[in-house]
Amino acid sequence: MKTWNRIGGLLIVSLLTITAAFGQTKTNDKELSVEESYLQESIEQMVIREQARADSRDMKLVALEYIGDAIKGGRVNQEIQKTLEYLAMEGTVNQAREGGVGRLVNNYPDVRAKAAQYLGELGTKEAKDVLVKMVLSDPEPMVLTEAVKSLGKIGINDNDEVTTAISWIVTRFDILNPDNILALSALEAYEKLAEKNGGIKDPSVVRTIIRIAEGNYIRPVQARARETLNTLRKYTAQQNSKTGGQK
Repeated sequence: MKTWNRIGGLLIVSLLTITAAFGQTKTNDKELSVEESYLQESIEQMVIREQARADSRDMKLVALEYIGDAIKGGRVNQEIQKTLEYLAMEGTVNQAREGGVGRLVNNYPDVRAKAAQYLGELGTKEAKDVLVKMVLSDPEPMVLTEAVKSLGKIGINDNDEVTTAISWIVTRFDILNPDNILALSALEAYEKLAEKNGGIKDPSVVRTIIRIAEGNYIRPVQARARETLNTLRKYTAQQNSKTGGQK
């Protein structure tokens, strides 16, 4: 299996090199035609998909690098999004075990964390849905931190789904083992969500912020919690002012 992975990796790298050279040559000579651009994107997507599903952790990280380039280049489509979703669930939902029932062999938190970051850059509703799944299922603080950051960046909070998920995971860690970085990321996400939605009405958010402000966290995080609470109160005051003005 390892030998096959190495051979497959070499083939993929060779294909990428050929594709990049083809694109560079065509760009120098003339603009790519629609057919040539489509072919180049199709090859890129195929390579990324196969890299993401390889057994090797390193190959998955390379796939994420190419996904990052695709996002920057505006070459994002449903195939890229599906591949990101696959990598975001690597080792949690998508599990590979020795002999089918033994030790988990594909638990790669760094892969999931990077996938969470890129899902935030996609910014779609589908990306938001995957990130919520990550928050509710992933056990690793480093992954959860990136997922929470990305949820704040996307800013969608229909029916308080996102704020409820963030509050749940922060409370869960608060009970078992408070995590300062996760808590800080949650506070920042609350502020971004409030900014993009004209405030937050979810009561679980207030309870979580108070828990952070009064809990077993370092002082800078506690202070940030109090600042976030004041920020949310300002949105409430603005809404009350508008309502009063209409009356």
